Amino acid sequence: MKNRIDSCFEQLKAKGEKALITFVTSGDPDLETTEKCVLEMLDKGADIIELGVPFSDPIAEGPVIQMASQRALRGGVTLDKIFDMVTHLRTKTDKPLLLMMYINTIFKYGTEKFFKKCRDHEIDGVIVPDLPFEERDEIAETADKYGVYKINLVAPTSADRVAMIAAESKGFLYVVSSLGVTGSRSEITTDFDKLLAPIKGKSPVPYCIGFGISNAEQSAKMASYSDGVIVGSAIVRTINENPGAEAQKAGELAAALKAPLRK
Repeated sequence: MKNRIDSCFEQLKAKGEKALITFVTSGDPDLETTEKCVLEMLDKGADIIELGVPFSDPIAEGPVIQMASQRALRGGVTLDKIFDMVTHLRTKTDKPLLLMMYINTIFKYGTEKFFKKCRDHEIDGVIVPDLPFEERDEIAETADKYGVYKINLVAPTSADRVAMIAAESKGFLYVVSSLGVTGSRSEITTDFDKLLAPIKGKSPVPYCIGFGISNAEQSAKMASYSDGVIVGSAIVRTINENPGAEAQKAGELAAALKAPLRK
């Protein structure tokens, strides 16, 4: 069966649209709210959802997602509970769902057990920000065995490796917009024309830009260089700042971010 991520990008390309990928910290403030936020964002324009798996030391994350992770862990969120939530989600949506998580969580859970669970619960891909590309073999074979895409990342310092990493990628290539941790930025100054020149018009997979995008203007600008945008901290902050209206506000932000991605 074709991976949902591939089908999603094919459908978007046919419509002349760019992808909106949104991130949510699973279990912040609770898993029931996370599920509602996911469904509302998908309804309002998000194409793919990244479900963040809370971790005690999320080194790639800025303060917004770090604090969300801590709140979720205090609330008792576990990987098994997230899998249960995905089971509920799968009765209501067939859109691509990814887990964003740290490699220690996979190792602790058991690599084989983890990817089998991903397949059984219809998780389409995983993003592991602290697993260097050169160490991808630690999980790649098992991920492939169960049909789960391991999403590769490239950073602004990766210009000489972009083509090589893209050639080894499945689903899409995650282009990190800026050095440092996640979080909204007032300005993104990376020279994407230079960074993405090696794959422009010839990348074997779509490529999407994330880190720092928080509004429609930035969404439009980043999409002009890529096949889509990835938004995390702005969504997590919106959910945290609107108790009782989390799903509604997350959906409104998703709609605003998606609007410029439609032709």
